[in-house]
Amino acid sequence: MKNVLSFAIAALFATTLAAQEPAIADDPTLFIPADSADLNEFAWKYRPLVVFADTPNDPRFVTQMQLLRALPQELITRDVVILTDTDPAAKSPLREKLRPRGFMLVLIAKDGTVYLRKPFPWDVRELSRSIDKLPLRQQEIRERRTTE
Repeated sequence: MKNVLSFAIAALFATTLAAQEPAIADDPTLFIPADSADLNEFAWKYRPLVVFADTPNDPRFVTQMQLLRALPQELITRDVVILTDTDPAAKSPLREKLRPRGFMLVLIAKDGTVYLRKPFPWDVRELSRSIDKLPLRQQEIRERRTTE
């Protein structure tokens, strides 16, 4: 009887977690099309992570999006918003400003400076480490520790 009850509780817990995960991964505030975004609206609030590709079918773009969707909570904790641009013909303001060639990943700090450019996919763990080295992020971590 204990085994059946344990199994039922574990199944209920797993189902609850599975139901919550897509809500975070598909959070509309986390993934934003670049053509509708203005970097000035993110200043001092969010760290934009811009993912460029020449087509949404680019294997590097597909891989990058899978990596980002794998651990969205890590990005949310670090105030990251993801902007995607897969249409070079549209000539979005971000594409004009950052001038990508094919696939490119760009991390922009809260102050608006370009912090990181990568021509290949990066996983959330590497991005998190890089973000955690930023002076403003270090300050956020210290402030969070003092309030806890």
